[in-house]
Amino acid sequence: MKTYTSKRLAFYITGILTLIMVFFMLVNFYASHNLILVLISTLLFHGISYLVVLYLLNRFIADKIKPVYKTIRDLPVSGKKLDMKITSDANVLTHVRQEVEDWAKTQTAEIERLKDLERYRKEFVGNVSHELKTPIFNIQGYILTLLEGGIDDPKINKLYLQRTEKSIDRMISIVEDLESITKLESGEMRMNMEKFDIVKLVEDVFDMEQMLANERKVMLEFVQKPERPVMVNADKKRITEVVSNLVNNGIKYNKKKGTVHVSFYDFEDHILVEVADSGIGIDKKDLPRVFERFFRVDKSRSREQGGTGLGLSIVKHIIEAHDQTINVKSKVDEGTTFTFTLEKAR
Repeated sequence: MKTYTSKRLAFYITGILTLIMVFFMLVNFYASHNLILVLISTLLFHGISYLVVLYLLNRFIADKIKPVYKTIRDLPVSGKKLDMKITSDANVLTHVRQEVEDWAKTQTAEIERLKDLERYRKEFVGNVSHELKTPIFNIQGYILTLLEGGIDDPKINKLYLQRTEKSIDRMISIVEDLESITKLESGEMRMNMEKFDIVKLVEDVFDMEQMLANERKVMLEFVQKPERPVMVNADKKRITEVVSNLVNNGIKYNKKKGTVHVSFYDFEDHILVEVADSGIGIDKKDLPRVFERFFRVDKSRSREQGGTGLGLSIVKHIIEAHDQTINVKSKVDEGTTFTFTLEKAR
């Protein structure tokens, strides 16, 4: 579609007016005897009328378009408000049309983002309610049983109080994990950076998880243990939480006589840590969601294994708080591999 600028419109309008004026001058008797006068008058009329029409057109466009333009720019496309400057040589209509199209695209994308956030909020609230509902109902059942006479039965009272304690501990774990994620997302939780040996840290985690590994008949080992310390610069406490979570998951979702391997790779300024297991694996369609809060590949089986469903989400937030990255790859029945980077200590 052909675009008309204010200059072009002014030229067309002036041309029509000039032709009309010339026609009336030529039909006049005295004008026919003085063509030079007609020519000079035509040029003067054309020039003056062109400037007047151009001015009036720009004023009209500004008066009609500027309020709309101002409204659009008050909801900025690029995050900054810009002033509309209308000049006599500006293609105002084309410029405004482009701004409107850009604004419409941005608002459409923003609406979709808000819809996604709303869906996520509803899903998150539902997940929190579901996770808390089980321990609350368990506690309620145990307390009612004790109140109805079970407190006097030595075979029941201690057992039910111990089960109540476990349910309370689970609720506390969920609340603490949610608090940790909130602090990590808001930036309230600061990383206490220090220099430490990542190999020694993994050995300590292996020692902590060895009892569970023995129960599940899973081997914990290094692929090739470095002969020298591998020094990194990070928050030791938080990285211990990351490695512990990944190793713990590798044990829980492994097969009998399976393995959990940890490897280290040197990449100039960074160390890449790989935690791989030979377990049940994760379906390809579920991989993009493994770091979401409360996401479980097999919900019934996952709850049997314990945990809050927030571990991998916390892991991701901790690694990102270090300005590093974490990735996962997996195949069903072939195992899962998590890799994350840490800054090498100088």
